[in-house]
Amino acid sequence: MENTIAVIFDMDGVICHTNPYHSKAFREFFAKRDLSPTDEEFAQHMFGKSNSYILSHFLQREVVGEEFKQLEDEKESLFRTIYEPYIEPIGGLLEFIASLKQNGVKTGVATSAPCANLDLIIDKLDLRKQMESILASEDVTKHKPDPEVYLTSAQNLGVDPKQCVVFEDSYSGVSAALNAGMKVVGVLTSHTREELPPCDLYIENYHEMSFAKVKELF
Repeated sequence: MENTIAVIFDMDGVICHTNPYHSKAFREFFAKRDLSPTDEEFAQHMFGKSNSYILSHFLQREVVGEEFKQLEDEKESLFRTIYEPYIEPIGGLLEFIASLKQNGVKTGVATSAPCANLDLIIDKLDLRKQMESILASEDVTKHKPDPEVYLTSAQNLGVDPKQCVVFEDSYSGVSAALNAGMKVVGVLTSHTREELPPCDLYIENYHEMSFAKVKELF
């Protein structure tokens, strides 16, 4: 148990480069409401943020309860329709996961995205059987930067949080992993390293990653 290492992946921007498609879905969603946020506003108020924050921010009022659920479902089903034909993993990811599994590393996914998005992506990439823990936004009460999703993942994997490495691409996600006491690799798909809290390592994609590199973090 002491030597067991676990690797936990966020999903959007970490398993797949979904942000451009989330932007498209949000643009369509807001256009129906005669709103047209700029790229800059999106970068600041969308990437790595929860849907409740995004909707409240851009609609300029609190969006809660049943209304929130309906609006979120509308936007996320737009996203799934737009993204479905283009699903592909970030370069080198599948090979990296294969090398982790060959070395007995436990792996999990911990995303703030809804279950339906997670199911679409991990089933299309055939990752479900590789993961010993799979958590989406419905599985937690407190969202990133709160560490709940990562602490629960460690529990599911039966590994001490100090023995976990998290791959994250957003400010709130990196913060959540750090708050859980875990090692963090910053995946620079959506942000520069200056825009993220300090990580143990930074990567552009997984071609540069291996089991050996994960071990070195300890």
